[in-house]
Parts: sequence; structure tokens; C-alpha cells
Amino acid sequence: MIRVVLDTNLFVSALLKPDSNPDRIITLVREEKVLLLISDAICDEITRVLFYPKIRKRLAASDEELQNFIKLLRTVAIVTPGSLNLPLLAADPDDTKYLICAVEGRAEYIVSSDHHLTDLVVYQGIRVVTPAEFIEIDRGTLFSDRNTYMKMLADASDVAPVSGDELK
Repeated sequence: MIRVVLDTNLFVSALLKPDSNPDRIITLVREEKVLLLISDAICDEITRVLFYPKIRKRLAASDEELQNFIKLLRTVAIVTPGSLNLPLLAADPDDTKYLICAVEGRAEYIVSSDHHLTDLVVYQGIRVVTPAEFIEIDRGTLFSDRNTYMKMLADASDVAPVSGDELK
């Protein structure tokens, strides 16, 4: 099963925009077609963002329903420890939590609309893709050409890998 880390904005978008690509990805998680990886830091951020006044105003769900949504995420996902020591992502240090979760959980994908993450393209062999790209992956069309994928990996080779000691 594909192991995936989702950026907080995908959860928010899924709740705000039914039938959007983020909502389709959450459906793949619910249908157990992909395996969601999450950490306490990511759950905390999702909770914080869902309760921002401007977001809260747009959601029809009650506070209790939102808390239940967060609890449900923890039951359908693998919760990673979040303790791996990785270099901070220079463009946005707060986004490092997604990289940590992905490496700890041995993710194949990080799905995000945040250019700080998507600009990485690949991080330690983990593809960083947009929601639309991930939907295409689910359809089996993204990187169907091995040469295109290998070129993408080569182009991303300037990303410094974590040493094996840091993975223990």
C-alpha cells in the first residue's frame, strides 16, 4: 500500500471543498487504498488551523465534530514518533515536520500545495507532489516513464541525504 504524508492544508481543503483533489485523497485514506502517516506535530497543526476563526467560520462542523475528525485521523493513520533529527528546511523550518514524518514512516509521497515542500521534488527518495499529481499517481499515470522519473531524481540530487545514523 502507498504510504503518504499529507500537508495540513490538504485536510482543511478537503473539509472546505467536497469533491476537490484533497477530498479525493482523504477518501483514498478512508477506503484504505493509501496508508496515511501522521505525527503529533502534524495533528497539533491540523487542530490549530481548523480552529482559526476564519477557517472555523467556513466549516459547518461543530467543535466536537472537528475534534472527532482529529481523533479519527489518529486511528486510521500510522502515527510516527516525530523524533528524528533532520536539518531544518531552510525555506520554511516549520515544514520540517512533514519530512521527519515521511522519513520515519518510510513514506513514498509527501502531498502538499506548499511550494516550500513541492520545490524539493524528491527528499531522500520520497516524492513530493501536489494533490493533482497524487491523483494522477493513483490513476497510474505519473512517472509511468521510468526515464522521466530517473531524470527527476537526478535533478533533485543536490538535496543532502540524512546519514544512516540519523535514521536509527
